[in-house]
Amino acid sequence: MQDASRFSAGKAPNAFAETAGRTLAYRSIGAGKPLVLCTRFRGTMDEWDPAFLDALAGQGFRVVTFDYSGLGLSTGTATYNPFEMAKDPRDLIAALGLEDAVIGGWSLGGLVAQVVVALDPADISHAVLIGTGPPGPLAKTAEQLFYDVAGKAENDFEDFVILFFEPTSKTSREAARRSAERIAERKEGRSTVVPIDFARANLGTGPRNPMFPAAPVLEALKATTIPILHVGGDHDIVFPVENWYALNRQIRMLHLVTFPQSGHGPQHQYPQMSADVIASFVRNT
Repeated sequence: MQDASRFSAGKAPNAFAETAGRTLAYRSIGAGKPLVLCTRFRGTMDEWDPAFLDALAGQGFRVVTFDYSGLGLSTGTATYNPFEMAKDPRDLIAALGLEDAVIGGWSLGGLVAQVVVALDPADISHAVLIGTGPPGPLAKTAEQLFYDVAGKAENDFEDFVILFFEPTSKTSREAARRSAERIAERKEGRSTVVPIDFARANLGTGPRNPMFPAAPVLEALKATTIPILHVGGDHDIVFPVENWYALNRQIRMLHLVTFPQSGHGPQHQYPQMSADVIASFVRNT
């Protein structure tokens, strides 16, 4: 068996874990404290920026990405219900024998990570949430633009900028170009794209409040002793970062970092700085 810890994210081999009657496809790079990352809406293992994953591995993490059940290269029944989706990282952690792990998630994956922390936190030491939203009523809803763009059958580069960066910023646009090029570099062993009909059926047509109507999760986050970090952009059209600041002093373990001139994918625009912040958070909390 190849030692996956020596690979960069763009060259990491696909691996497979048989657990609870389905096969979860995953990739693992680096060595050290486990960090399991749950991906975004319409995402697979291929939607993570390799520079971000490599930067995390360089900070001493074993970084594990995976495809949700029934999507990408994983088998089983597909769902976008965060409570059902949370079984995937939990079962993968158990199958790989990971202990004292960091659970992470981007966008929809951040909702999944919150469910893990709130309802099944065994062997979880920290939570890292990226470009996601809290459960319960929102101070600021998503923008209609997200729904108009996210539901397209295919997204071009301009859509990529709109969805994950800050279109009005020249700096952000340039970062988007570099990120898109890095993501496209992998040619072999790519995951199957998420079917558009499945995605649209779970998207909806416009902003909702709450986006994640899960009062038990919010109450559990308020009571948890697990340190929680949210890394966001100052103009996230999907999950406005203002909703986390509205919970100041309510979620006592919550740490907030917001990057300027950035959108829904701050870790793509600031891959090294995002990894540095996450590593410092984990080391020092």
